Amino acid sequence: MVVASIAAGREADLRALLETMNANAGMANPGNAVLPFGEFDRVHYARLVILEDETMGDIAAQGLPVCNYPKHLVFMCDCDGPSHELLADMVQRAGRGLCKIFAHCEGFDERGDLLTWLCAHDVPVATNYVNWVGRTVRQVREESALQRALSTKVPRSGNLSDAEVQRVRRELVDYVSAEVSAGRLSLTLPATTPWGWQIKNALNAISIPLIGVITLPLTIVLLPLVLILLRRHEKSDVEFCPRPDPAALQALKRLEDHEVTNQFSALGSVKPGLFRRWLLSIVLWVADYVCRQVANRGHLGRIQTIHFARWVFIDNRRRMVFASSYDGGHEAYMDDFINKVAWGLNATFSHGVGWPSTDWLIKRGARRELQFKYFQRRHHIPSQVWYKAYPGLALTDLNRNHKIREGLERAAMSNDEALAWLKLL
Repeated sequence: MVVASIAAGREADLRALLETMNANAGMANPGNAVLPFGEFDRVHYARLVILEDETMGDIAAQGLPVCNYPKHLVFMCDCDGPSHELLADMVQRAGRGLCKIFAHCEGFDERGDLLTWLCAHDVPVATNYVNWVGRTVRQVREESALQRALSTKVPRSGNLSDAEVQRVRRELVDYVSAEVSAGRLSLTLPATTPWGWQIKNALNAISIPLIGVITLPLTIVLLPLVLILLRRHEKSDVEFCPRPDPAALQALKRLEDHEVTNQFSALGSVKPGLFRRWLLSIVLWVADYVCRQVANRGHLGRIQTIHFARWVFIDNRRRMVFASSYDGGHEAYMDDFINKVAWGLNATFSHGVGWPSTDWLIKRGARRELQFKYFQRRHHIPSQVWYKAYPGLALTDLNRNHKIREGLERAAMSNDEALAWLKLL
Protein backbone atom coordinates (compact mmCIF):
# COMPACT_ATOMS: atom_id res chain seq x y z
CA MET A 1 0.00 0.00 0.00
CA VAL A 2 1.86 3.03 -1.34
CA VAL A 3 0.71 6.35 0.15
CA ALA A 4 1.98 9.70 -1.12
CA SER A 5 0.78 13.30 -0.70
CA ILE A 6 -0.53 14.93 -3.86
CA ALA A 7 1.48 17.97 -4.91
CA ALA A 8 -0.23 21.36 -4.84
CA GLY A 9 -2.08 22.13 -8.06
CA ARG A 10 -1.72 18.58 -9.45
CA GLU A 11 -4.94 16.94 -8.27
CA ALA A 12 -7.05 17.76 -11.35
CA ASP A 13 -4.40 16.40 -13.73
CA LEU A 14 -4.06 13.27 -11.59
CA ARG A 15 -7.79 12.63 -11.64
CA ALA A 16 -7.85 13.04 -15.41
CA LEU A 17 -4.98 10.56 -15.80
CA LEU A 18 -6.63 7.98 -13.52
CA GLU A 19 -9.86 8.27 -15.46
CA THR A 20 -8.05 7.16 -18.65
CA MET A 21 -7.28 3.85 -16.92
CA ASN A 22 -10.95 2.87 -16.61
CA ALA A 23 -13.24 0.92 -18.86
CA ASN A 24 -16.30 2.31 -17.04
CA ALA A 25 -17.39 3.81 -13.70
CA GLY A 26 -14.18 3.31 -11.75
CA MET A 27 -13.60 -0.22 -13.13
CA ALA A 28 -10.10 -0.51 -14.53
CA ASN A 29 -9.38 -1.55 -18.09
CA PRO A 30 -7.02 -4.53 -17.50
CA GLY A 31 -4.98 -3.50 -20.55
CA ASN A 32 -4.93 0.25 -19.96
CA ALA A 33 -1.86 2.05 -21.28
CA VAL A 34 -0.80 3.54 -17.94
CA LEU A 35 -0.69 0.48 -15.66
CA PRO A 36 -1.97 -2.69 -17.38
CA PHE A 37 -2.99 -4.70 -14.33
CA GLY A 38 -4.00 -7.68 -16.45
CA GLU A 39 -0.38 -8.35 -17.37
CA PHE A 40 0.54 -9.11 -13.74
CA ASP A 41 -0.72 -12.59 -12.98
CA ARG A 42 -0.14 -12.30 -9.23
CA VAL A 43 -2.57 -9.40 -8.65
CA HIS A 44 -6.02 -10.36 -7.34
CA TYR A 45 -7.26 -6.82 -6.72
CA ALA A 46 -5.76 -3.37 -7.10
CA ARG A 47 -7.02 0.15 -6.63
CA LEU A 48 -5.93 3.77 -6.83
CA VAL A 49 -7.73 6.06 -4.40
CA ILE A 50 -7.46 9.76 -3.68
CA LEU A 51 -7.93 10.18 0.07
CA GLU A 52 -10.24 13.14 0.31
CA ASP A 53 -11.69 13.31 3.83
CA GLU A 54 -15.02 15.13 3.90
CA THR A 55 -15.42 14.28 7.60
CA MET A 56 -12.36 16.05 8.98
CA GLY A 57 -14.63 18.73 10.42
CA ASP A 58 -16.34 16.13 12.63
CA ILE A 59 -13.55 16.40 15.16
CA ALA A 60 -14.80 19.91 15.94
CA ALA A 61 -17.75 18.22 17.63
CA GLN A 62 -15.22 16.96 20.18
CA GLY A 63 -14.22 20.56 20.87
CA LEU A 64 -10.88 20.15 19.13
CA PRO A 65 -9.32 22.14 16.27
CA VAL A 66 -9.73 20.73 12.76
CA CYS A 67 -6.53 19.37 11.20
CA ASN A 68 -5.84 20.15 7.56
CA TYR A 69 -4.22 17.00 6.24
CA PRO A 70 -2.95 16.96 2.65
CA LYS A 71 -4.77 14.82 0.13
CA HIS A 72 -3.02 11.51 -0.42
CA LEU A 73 -2.88 9.16 -3.38
CA VAL A 74 -3.06 5.49 -2.37
CA PHE A 75 -2.05 2.58 -4.59
CA MET A 76 -2.82 -0.83 -3.09
CA CYS A 77 -2.71 -4.40 -4.33
CA ASP A 78 -3.81 -7.76 -2.95
CA CYS A 79 -1.24 -10.06 -4.48
CA ASP A 80 0.37 -13.50 -4.38
CA GLY A 81 3.85 -13.67 -2.91
CA PRO A 82 5.99 -10.93 -1.35
CA SER A 83 4.79 -7.40 -2.10
CA HIS A 84 8.30 -6.11 -2.83
CA GLU A 85 8.64 -8.68 -5.62
CA LEU A 86 5.43 -7.41 -7.22
CA LEU A 87 6.60 -3.80 -6.94
CA ALA A 88 9.92 -4.71 -8.56
CA ASP A 89 8.08 -6.48 -11.39
CA MET A 90 5.76 -3.52 -11.92
CA VAL A 91 8.68 -1.09 -11.98
CA GLN A 92 10.44 -3.20 -14.59
CA ARG A 93 7.44 -3.71 -16.86
CA ALA A 94 5.29 -0.62 -16.20
CA GLY A 95 7.73 1.87 -14.73
CA ARG A 96 6.83 4.59 -17.18
CA GLY A 97 3.15 4.44 -16.22
CA LEU A 98 3.94 4.43 -12.50
CA CYS A 99 6.10 7.51 -13.03
CA LYS A 100 3.21 9.23 -14.79
CA ILE A 101 0.97 8.53 -11.82
CA PHE A 102 3.33 9.44 -8.99
CA ALA A 103 4.76 12.47 -10.78
CA HIS A 104 1.70 14.22 -9.33
CA CYS A 105 2.94 13.57 -5.78
CA GLU A 106 5.22 15.56 -3.50
CA GLY A 107 8.89 14.62 -3.48
CA PHE A 108 8.76 12.43 -6.57
CA ASP A 109 11.77 12.66 -8.89
CA GLU A 110 11.38 10.90 -12.24
CA ARG A 111 15.18 10.66 -12.48
CA GLY A 112 15.45 8.88 -9.14
CA ASP A 113 15.14 5.22 -8.25
CA LEU A 114 11.43 4.46 -8.67
CA LEU A 115 11.47 1.17 -6.72
CA THR A 116 13.26 2.75 -3.77
CA TRP A 117 10.74 5.60 -3.72
CA LEU A 118 7.76 3.21 -3.83
CA CYS A 119 9.17 1.03 -1.06
CA ALA A 120 9.83 4.12 1.08
CA HIS A 121 6.14 5.08 0.75
CA ASP A 122 4.83 1.54 1.34
CA VAL A 123 2.78 1.80 4.55
CA PRO A 124 2.54 -1.24 6.86
CA VAL A 125 -0.90 -2.81 7.24
CA ALA A 126 -2.21 -3.03 10.81
CA THR A 127 -4.68 -5.85 10.06
CA ASN A 128 -4.84 -7.87 6.87
CA TYR A 129 -7.61 -10.32 5.99
CA VAL A 130 -7.29 -12.88 3.19
CA ASN A 131 -10.33 -15.08 2.55
CA TRP A 132 -8.34 -18.18 1.59
CA VAL A 133 -4.62 -18.09 2.29
CA GLY A 134 -2.69 -19.84 -0.47
CA ARG A 135 -5.28 -19.54 -3.25
CA THR A 136 -3.48 -17.84 -6.14
CA VAL A 137 -4.72 -15.93 -9.16
CA ARG A 138 -3.43 -18.71 -11.41
CA GLN A 139 -5.36 -21.32 -9.44
CA VAL A 140 -8.58 -19.29 -9.62
CA ARG A 141 -8.30 -18.84 -13.37
CA GLU A 142 -7.33 -22.44 -14.09
CA GLU A 143 -10.10 -23.89 -11.95
CA SER A 144 -12.63 -21.55 -13.57
CA ALA A 145 -11.52 -22.73 -17.02
CA LEU A 146 -11.83 -26.33 -15.82
CA GLN A 147 -15.39 -25.78 -14.63
CA ARG A 148 -16.41 -24.15 -17.91
CA ALA A 149 -14.90 -26.99 -19.93
CA LEU A 150 -16.55 -29.73 -17.87
CA SER A 151 -19.93 -28.01 -17.77
CA THR A 152 -20.20 -28.42 -21.56
CA LYS A 153 -19.61 -32.17 -21.33
CA VAL A 154 -21.67 -33.30 -18.36
CA PRO A 155 -25.07 -34.80 -19.24
CA ARG A 156 -28.05 -32.84 -17.89
CA SER A 157 -30.21 -35.86 -17.23
CA GLY A 158 -31.04 -36.04 -13.53
CA ASN A 159 -31.69 -39.80 -13.46
CA LEU A 160 -28.37 -41.57 -13.80
CA SER A 161 -27.85 -45.09 -12.52
CA ASP A 162 -24.87 -45.85 -10.29
CA ALA A 163 -23.03 -47.41 -13.23
CA GLU A 164 -23.76 -44.39 -15.42
CA VAL A 165 -22.54 -41.98 -12.74
CA GLN A 166 -19.18 -43.75 -12.53
CA ARG A 167 -18.93 -44.00 -16.33
CA VAL A 168 -19.62 -40.28 -16.81
CA ARG A 169 -17.03 -39.39 -14.18
CA ARG A 170 -14.39 -41.59 -15.85
CA GLU A 171 -15.16 -40.00 -19.21
CA LEU A 172 -14.78 -36.51 -17.75
CA VAL A 173 -11.50 -37.43 -16.08
CA ASP A 174 -10.19 -38.81 -19.39
CA TYR A 175 -11.44 -35.71 -21.22
CA VAL A 176 -9.58 -33.36 -18.88
CA SER A 177 -6.43 -35.47 -19.13
CA ALA A 178 -6.57 -35.20 -22.93
CA GLU A 179 -7.21 -31.45 -22.80
CA VAL A 180 -4.27 -30.91 -20.45
CA SER A 181 -2.00 -33.03 -22.66
CA ALA A 182 -3.08 -30.98 -25.69
CA GLY A 183 -2.36 -27.73 -23.86
CA ARG A 184 -5.96 -26.53 -23.99
CA LEU A 185 -6.32 -26.72 -20.21
CA SER A 186 -3.80 -26.10 -17.46
CA LEU A 187 -3.87 -27.51 -13.96
CA THR A 188 -0.66 -26.25 -12.41
CA LEU A 189 0.48 -27.95 -9.23
CA PRO A 190 0.36 -25.62 -6.21
CA ALA A 191 3.66 -23.87 -5.62
CA THR A 192 5.57 -24.88 -2.52
CA THR A 193 5.12 -22.38 0.28
CA PRO A 194 8.54 -20.76 0.93
CA TRP A 195 10.23 -21.99 4.08
CA GLY A 196 10.83 -18.43 5.19
CA TRP A 197 7.11 -17.70 5.18
CA GLN A 198 6.30 -20.96 6.98
CA ILE A 199 8.85 -20.19 9.70
CA LYS A 200 7.58 -16.64 10.16
CA ASN A 201 4.00 -17.88 10.27
CA ALA A 202 4.85 -20.53 12.84
CA LEU A 203 6.67 -17.98 14.98
CA ASN A 204 3.65 -15.69 14.73
CA ALA A 205 1.31 -18.53 15.72
CA ILE A 206 3.41 -19.30 18.80
CA SER A 207 4.69 -15.89 19.87
CA ILE A 208 1.41 -13.97 20.16
CA PRO A 209 -0.26 -16.46 22.56
CA LEU A 210 3.06 -16.71 24.43
CA ILE A 211 3.15 -12.94 24.88
CA GLY A 212 -0.43 -13.15 26.11
CA VAL A 213 0.47 -15.77 28.71
CA ILE A 214 3.57 -13.88 29.89
CA THR A 215 1.70 -10.60 30.24
CA LEU A 216 -1.44 -12.18 31.74
CA PRO A 217 -0.67 -11.12 35.35
CA LEU A 218 -0.09 -7.52 34.23
CA THR A 219 -3.23 -7.66 32.09
CA ILE A 220 -5.32 -8.83 35.05
CA VAL A 221 -3.95 -5.99 37.19
CA LEU A 222 -4.50 -3.32 34.52
CA LEU A 223 -7.85 -4.56 33.18
CA PRO A 224 -10.02 -2.77 35.78
CA LEU A 225 -8.23 0.51 35.06
CA VAL A 226 -8.65 0.00 31.29
CA LEU A 227 -12.36 -0.70 31.72
CA ILE A 228 -12.82 2.39 33.86
CA LEU A 229 -11.03 4.56 31.30
CA LEU A 230 -12.99 2.94 28.48
CA ARG A 231 -16.36 3.70 30.09
CA ARG A 232 -15.26 7.25 30.85
CA HIS A 233 -14.38 7.76 27.20
CA GLU A 234 -17.55 6.07 25.94
CA LYS A 235 -19.71 8.36 28.09
CA SER A 236 -17.85 11.54 27.10
CA ASP A 237 -17.22 10.86 23.38
CA VAL A 238 -19.51 12.82 21.09
CA GLU A 239 -21.62 10.79 18.66
CA PHE A 240 -21.87 12.47 15.25
CA CYS A 241 -23.79 10.51 12.61
CA PRO A 242 -25.68 12.97 10.39
CA ARG A 243 -27.36 11.86 7.20
CA PRO A 244 -24.86 11.59 4.30
CA ASP A 245 -24.95 14.19 1.55
CA PRO A 246 -27.37 12.92 -1.17
CA ALA A 247 -25.09 14.01 -4.03
CA ALA A 248 -22.07 12.26 -2.53
CA LEU A 249 -24.18 9.15 -1.93
CA GLN A 250 -25.32 9.05 -5.55
CA ALA A 251 -21.71 9.45 -6.72
CA LEU A 252 -20.75 6.41 -4.65
CA LYS A 253 -23.68 4.36 -5.94
CA ARG A 254 -22.65 5.03 -9.54
CA LEU A 255 -19.48 3.03 -8.82
CA GLU A 256 -21.33 0.03 -7.38
CA ASP A 257 -22.90 -3.15 -8.77
CA HIS A 258 -21.10 -3.22 -12.10
CA GLU A 259 -19.71 -6.63 -11.05
CA VAL A 260 -20.67 -9.49 -8.75
CA THR A 261 -17.95 -8.10 -6.49
CA ASN A 262 -17.81 -4.54 -5.15
CA GLN A 263 -15.12 -2.47 -3.48
CA PHE A 264 -15.29 -0.37 -0.34
CA SER A 265 -12.79 2.27 0.76
CA ALA A 266 -13.24 4.34 3.91
CA LEU A 267 -11.28 7.06 5.68
CA GLY A 268 -11.72 8.66 9.08
CA SER A 269 -10.05 10.22 12.09
CA VAL A 270 -9.10 8.25 15.18
CA LYS A 271 -10.51 9.69 18.38
CA PRO A 272 -7.94 11.95 20.06
CA GLY A 273 -5.80 10.84 22.97
CA LEU A 274 -3.26 8.14 23.67
CA PHE A 275 -5.79 5.82 25.29
CA ARG A 276 -7.89 5.42 22.14
CA ARG A 277 -4.83 5.15 19.91
CA TRP A 278 -3.18 2.48 22.05
CA LEU A 279 -6.37 0.49 22.56
CA LEU A 280 -7.11 0.53 18.82
CA SER A 281 -3.54 -0.59 18.08
CA ILE A 282 -3.93 -3.54 20.47
CA VAL A 283 -7.32 -4.50 19.02
CA LEU A 284 -5.97 -4.46 15.47
CA TRP A 285 -2.88 -6.40 16.54
CA VAL A 286 -5.10 -9.15 17.95
CA ALA A 287 -7.41 -8.98 14.92
CA ASP A 288 -4.45 -9.42 12.57
CA TYR A 289 -3.42 -12.55 14.47
CA VAL A 290 -6.94 -13.96 14.21
CA CYS A 291 -7.12 -13.18 10.48
CA ARG A 292 -3.74 -14.78 9.88
CA GLN A 293 -4.08 -17.88 12.03
CA VAL A 294 -7.80 -18.58 12.35
CA ALA A 295 -9.97 -16.76 9.81
CA ASN A 296 -8.00 -17.87 6.77
CA ARG A 297 -10.26 -20.49 5.19
CA GLY A 298 -13.27 -18.66 3.82
CA HIS A 299 -14.78 -17.08 6.95
CA LEU A 300 -14.38 -13.77 8.76
CA GLY A 301 -16.53 -14.59 11.74
CA ARG A 302 -19.75 -15.75 10.07
CA ILE A 303 -19.21 -13.57 7.00
CA GLN A 304 -18.26 -15.50 3.85
CA THR A 305 -18.42 -12.78 1.18
CA ILE A 306 -15.19 -10.82 1.72
CA HIS A 307 -12.23 -11.56 -0.57
CA PHE A 308 -9.70 -9.22 1.04
CA ALA A 309 -9.77 -6.47 3.67
CA ARG A 310 -7.23 -4.27 5.44
CA TRP A 311 -7.00 -1.68 8.20
CA VAL A 312 -4.13 0.80 7.86
CA PHE A 313 -2.98 3.71 10.02
CA ILE A 314 -1.83 6.89 8.27
CA ASP A 315 -0.76 10.35 9.41
CA ASN A 316 1.00 9.22 12.60
CA ARG A 317 -1.92 6.98 13.61
CA ARG A 318 -4.31 9.90 13.66
CA ARG A 319 -6.37 8.59 10.74
CA MET A 320 -7.26 5.16 9.44
CA VAL A 321 -7.99 3.69 6.02
CA PHE A 322 -10.17 0.61 5.62
CA ALA A 323 -10.45 -1.16 2.26
CA SER A 324 -12.23 -4.33 1.21
CA SER A 325 -13.45 -6.27 -1.82
CA TYR A 326 -16.68 -8.19 -1.26
CA ASP A 327 -19.43 -10.06 -3.11
CA GLY A 328 -22.96 -8.72 -3.43
CA GLY A 329 -24.50 -5.31 -2.94
CA HIS A 330 -23.48 -2.65 -0.46
CA GLU A 331 -26.61 -2.85 1.69
CA ALA A 332 -26.31 -6.63 2.02
CA TYR A 333 -22.64 -6.19 2.94
CA MET A 334 -23.51 -3.76 5.73
CA ASP A 335 -26.40 -5.92 6.95
CA ASP A 336 -24.05 -8.91 7.12
CA PHE A 337 -21.78 -6.99 9.47
CA ILE A 338 -24.64 -5.73 11.63
CA ASN A 339 -26.30 -9.13 11.98
CA LYS A 340 -23.21 -11.30 12.30
CA VAL A 341 -20.21 -9.38 13.66
CA ALA A 342 -21.48 -6.07 15.03
CA TRP A 343 -19.28 -6.63 18.09
CA GLY A 344 -16.23 -6.86 15.82
CA LEU A 345 -17.17 -3.64 14.05
CA ASN A 346 -17.46 -1.92 17.41
CA ALA A 347 -14.12 -3.27 18.66
CA THR A 348 -12.27 -1.83 15.65
CA PHE A 349 -14.27 1.17 14.40
CA SER A 350 -15.66 2.59 17.67
CA HIS A 351 -12.31 4.38 18.08
CA GLY A 352 -13.24 6.54 15.10
CA VAL A 353 -14.59 10.06 15.59
CA GLY A 354 -18.39 10.09 15.51
CA TRP A 355 -19.04 6.33 15.75
CA PRO A 356 -22.46 5.43 17.25
CA SER A 357 -22.11 5.19 21.03
CA THR A 358 -20.94 1.82 22.41
CA ASP A 359 -21.08 0.11 25.79
CA TRP A 360 -18.04 -1.82 27.01
CA LEU A 361 -16.42 -1.60 23.55
CA ILE A 362 -18.53 -4.27 21.83
CA LYS A 363 -22.17 -3.54 22.71
CA ARG A 364 -24.63 -1.20 20.90
CA GLY A 365 -22.69 0.88 18.32
CA ALA A 366 -23.18 -0.86 14.95
CA ARG A 367 -26.37 -2.46 16.29
CA ARG A 368 -27.95 0.98 15.91
CA GLU A 369 -28.52 0.38 12.23
CA LEU A 370 -29.49 3.82 10.95
CA GLN A 371 -26.70 5.68 12.76
CA PHE A 372 -24.17 3.06 11.70
CA LYS A 373 -25.17 3.22 8.04
CA TYR A 374 -25.05 7.01 8.08
CA PHE A 375 -21.57 6.85 9.61
CA GLN A 376 -20.10 4.36 7.16
CA ARG A 377 -21.57 6.06 4.09
CA ARG A 378 -20.19 9.44 5.19
CA HIS A 379 -16.72 7.91 5.55
CA HIS A 380 -17.01 5.91 2.33
CA ILE A 381 -14.76 7.41 -0.36
CA PRO A 382 -14.77 6.57 -4.09
CA SER A 383 -11.97 4.53 -5.61
CA GLN A 384 -10.85 6.23 -8.79
CA VAL A 385 -9.51 2.97 -10.26
CA TRP A 386 -10.40 -0.58 -9.17
CA TYR A 387 -9.20 -3.82 -10.76
CA LYS A 388 -10.36 -7.41 -10.32
CA ALA A 389 -8.37 -10.24 -11.89
CA TYR A 390 -11.29 -12.66 -12.36
CA PRO A 391 -14.46 -10.74 -13.27
CA GLY A 392 -17.76 -12.55 -12.89
CA LEU A 393 -16.51 -14.91 -10.19
CA ALA A 394 -17.80 -14.69 -6.62
CA LEU A 395 -16.35 -16.58 -3.67
CA THR A 396 -19.06 -19.22 -4.03
CA ASP A 397 -17.78 -19.82 -7.57
CA LEU A 398 -14.17 -20.04 -6.40
CA ASN A 399 -15.08 -22.55 -3.71
CA ARG A 400 -17.21 -24.65 -6.08
CA ASN A 401 -14.51 -24.69 -8.74
CA HIS A 402 -11.92 -25.82 -6.23
CA LYS A 403 -14.18 -28.68 -5.11
CA ILE A 404 -14.54 -29.69 -8.76
CA ARG A 405 -10.79 -29.89 -9.13
CA GLU A 406 -10.39 -31.80 -5.88
CA GLY A 407 -13.02 -34.31 -7.03
CA LEU A 408 -11.33 -34.68 -10.39
CA GLU A 409 -8.00 -35.49 -8.78
CA ARG A 410 -9.38 -38.11 -6.41
CA ALA A 411 -8.47 -41.69 -7.35
CA ALA A 412 -11.95 -43.03 -6.60
CA MET A 413 -15.38 -41.93 -5.38
CA SER A 414 -18.44 -43.69 -4.08
CA ASN A 415 -21.57 -43.48 -6.23
CA ASP A 416 -23.08 -40.82 -3.97
CA GLU A 417 -19.84 -38.78 -3.97
CA ALA A 418 -19.58 -39.02 -7.76
CA LEU A 419 -23.18 -37.86 -8.19
CA ALA A 420 -22.64 -34.92 -5.82
CA TRP A 421 -19.49 -34.02 -7.77
CA LEU A 422 -21.36 -34.09 -11.10
CA LYS A 423 -24.01 -31.76 -9.65
CA LEU A 424 -21.27 -29.18 -9.00
CA LEU A 425 -20.74 -28.94 -12.77
